[in-house]
Amino acid sequence: MSTVLHVVEVIGVFVFASSGLVEARRKKMDLVGVFTVAFITAFGGGTVRDILLDRRPLFWIENYEYPTLVFIFCILVSPFFRQLRLVVTERVILYADALGLGLFSVGGASLAYGMKMPLFVCVMMGVITGIFGGVLRDIICNEIPMVFRRGQLYATCAFLGCWAYLGLTLLGNTELLAVVCGIAVTVLLRLMAVRYDWKLPG
Repeated sequence: MSTVLHVVEVIGVFVFASSGLVEARRKKMDLVGVFTVAFITAFGGGTVRDILLDRRPLFWIENYEYPTLVFIFCILVSPFFRQLRLVVTERVILYADALGLGLFSVGGASLAYGMKMPLFVCVMMGVITGIFGGVLRDIICNEIPMVFRRGQLYATCAFLGCWAYLGLTLLGNTELLAVVCGIAVTVLLRLMAVRYDWKLPG
């Protein structure tokens, strides 16, 4: 795995783990529940991607320090969650989720592209990596998954961001530039979708 992809993956894990932790605490779960939801949110999308690509070991087993750090993160943060709620507003959560979507989507597409998958498959692997952890999080927390509600664009942003990454890669740009631009497209589209209430036709 390239250094750029590894950094993207690490940041994405912690961003989505934070999202899962916040949702679990909102549901008044104990520490076991908090870690479980954070773990599934952080690793669910990448696990489904690796299974579909027949990639072994799974990325969080290959990088076993990831779940260990998420566990420590949950233990350290949970006791201070009430204080953090004063700082972590809905807007902060929105930005974090958009960033996680961009990081994991482009990271997933990059990994599939490195395995010589067809371009459309690369994009779908990116979208699955970006959204499936949140789908599992919402199901466990007894919510209709956000991506399945008729709300602002979500999976579509990941889809377009992955194409932006692949387009720049095919044009011969450096991996760093392609990854950064792909993430930026995903994040900006998501934030604009929320700001201007962009939705797909019903």
